[in-house]
Amino acid sequence: MPRVLICDRLEEAGLEILRRAGLEVEERPGLTGTDLEAALREADGVIVRSGTRLTAPLLEGASRLRAVVRAGVGVDSIDVAAATRRGIVVMNTPSGNTVSTAEHTLAMLLALARHIPAADVSVKQGRWERSKWVGTQLAGKTLGIVGLGRIGREVARRAAAFDMKLIGFDPFLTAERIAHLGVEPVGRLENLLERCDILTLHVPLTEETRHMIGANQLARMKPGAWLINCARGGLVDEAALAEALNAGRIGRAALDVFETEPPPPDHPLLRAPNLICTPHLGASTVEAQRSVAMEAAQLMTDFLIRGIVQCAVNMATVDRLELEDLRPYLNLAWRLGLLHAQMDQGAIRRCTLHYRGELADKNIRLLTAAFAAGLLELHLSGSVNVVNAELLARERGIELIEQASRSPGDFSNTLRVEVETEKKTYIAGGTLFGNQFYRLVQLGPYRLDTYLDGNLLIFSHRDVPGLIGFIGTIFGKHGVNIAQMTVGRQVPGGEAIAVLNLDSPPPDEALAEIRTHPQISSISVVRLPPQTAGPAWLG
Repeated sequence: MPRVLICDRLEEAGLEILRRAGLEVEERPGLTGTDLEAALREADGVIVRSGTRLTAPLLEGASRLRAVVRAGVGVDSIDVAAATRRGIVVMNTPSGNTVSTAEHTLAMLLALARHIPAADVSVKQGRWERSKWVGTQLAGKTLGIVGLGRIGREVARRAAAFDMKLIGFDPFLTAERIAHLGVEPVGRLENLLERCDILTLHVPLTEETRHMIGANQLARMKPGAWLINCARGGLVDEAALAEALNAGRIGRAALDVFETEPPPPDHPLLRAPNLICTPHLGASTVEAQRSVAMEAAQLMTDFLIRGIVQCAVNMATVDRLELEDLRPYLNLAWRLGLLHAQMDQGAIRRCTLHYRGELADKNIRLLTAAFAAGLLELHLSGSVNVVNAELLARERGIELIEQASRSPGDFSNTLRVEVETEKKTYIAGGTLFGNQFYRLVQLGPYRLDTYLDGNLLIFSHRDVPGLIGFIGTIFGKHGVNIAQMTVGRQVPGGEAIAVLNLDSPPPDEALAEIRTHPQISSISVVRLPPQTAGPAWLG
C-alpha cells in the first residue's frame, strides 16, 4: 500500500480522500532535520505546504519517493531540479486558492486606497482624523496586471467592477487572448510600468522573474504609483522598494509575501512609510484551505493509484483518458529504447524520433521521454522514468529530436528511431498491432516483422543457404528453442538481417559457436520484457 507523508497541516477533507483511496496516511506536520529525512525515506508520496522545504539533500535520500504535491501554487520551497533528476513528479494546486488570492489582492488595493489599517489604528487610539485619511477613488485608475494566469484573470474581473482601466503584460499569452479577457495588452513590461497608476504582480518565482521589479523598474513607474505583491516573495527587490517608498517615488505599497518569511524585525522595508503588510494570507481562507487540501489529495491519489499526472511542474500533464490512450504507445517507445540500449555501440550523440500516422497526433513529448527512459535505464543506477529521462539524456550530451508526419505509410502508426553514436547510426522502427502487440518492423534499411518482446538474437549476415540450419543445430545442442524467425533483406544472396525470438537466453558458448560462421558479421542479444509487461513507472 503506497504511503503518503503529510508534512504540513492539511484539512480533514483532503485526508479523507487519501484514506478512501486505500492509501496509508502519515500525518507528521512540523518535521525537520533527521526526522524529516527518515520519514521521507519511507514515503511514496509527500504533500507539503509552505512550511516545509524539500532540499536536494533531503530528496537524494528519499529513494522510495515518487511524487510531491504542493498544496498551493508556489513550488519555490521545493528543489524541483533535484526532484526531476531523481524522477520525482512535482505537482501543485493552481486552482484551489485562486479566488481567495484574487480577493486578497483587491482587499489590499482597497486598504491602500482608503488608508484602512492606519485609520483603524487612529480611531482605536482615541483620535478622529477624518481629514488626515482622505482616500483615493479607484474608478478611472489604470491597473497594470503582470501575469494573466488564473489569479491575474480573477483580479482583472473584479477590478473591472470598480471601473478601473486594465492593462496587462504576459509573455506567454497572445495579444488577442489578453484582449479577450477585457484587458488591454501591453507588449513590454517597461511600457506597462510607465502607464499604470497601480501595479499588481501575479507570476511565479523563477530565475527569470526574481527581482523583476528592482530599482530600474521602480524608477520607470509614475511618480506616486502604487505596488501590490500577493504572488511570491522575491519578485520585488525589497531594498529598492524601501528606498523608493522613503524617497516618495512610490506612493504606496502592499505586500503579502516576502523573500524571507517571516521578515526579520529590523528589515528596512518594515519601517518604510505608506506600506501595508500581511503574513502571506492570500490563500488563508476556510474555503481555500479546504479546496487546496482536496485538490492536493486528489492529485496524489490519481498519481499513486492510477498513474495519472496533472498540474505537474516538471513533466507533461497526462489526464485519465489520455493516459489510457497513450499506455500502449508509451510501452512501445520504452521497448524501442531498451532495444537500442542493447544494440548500440559507442557514446550516443543524437536520437531522432520519427512519429508517423496516428502517433503524430499523440503527446509525442511524453513518448520521447518514454523512449529515453528505456534507452538509459539499463546503464544508470537509480530510478529512470518519464520525469527525469530527458534531463538525464541532456546531461549526458544526448540530443533528442522529434519529427512527426500524419502520413500513415505502411502501418497506421510507426515510431522509427535513428540513434547516432560516435561509431555509426542505428535504426529501429516499431509499430503497435491492435492495442497490445508490439512489433519490430525495421532494422537499419531492412523491413521485417517480429515480436518486440522476450529474448531476441539479432544478427547481420549474407543471405546464403544453410545458415539457419547451422544456428538451429547449435541452439538445439544447448537446449535453446527458437519460437520465431524473421529475415529482412533487399536482394536475394545479398546482405541481410535476421531476428530470432528465443524461449530462453542463449548461453555464451552457443554464441561463440555461431560467431565462427564466416557469413555472419555481427551478433546482438537483446532481452526485452514479456509482451504483457510494462515499465514500472507506467503502473
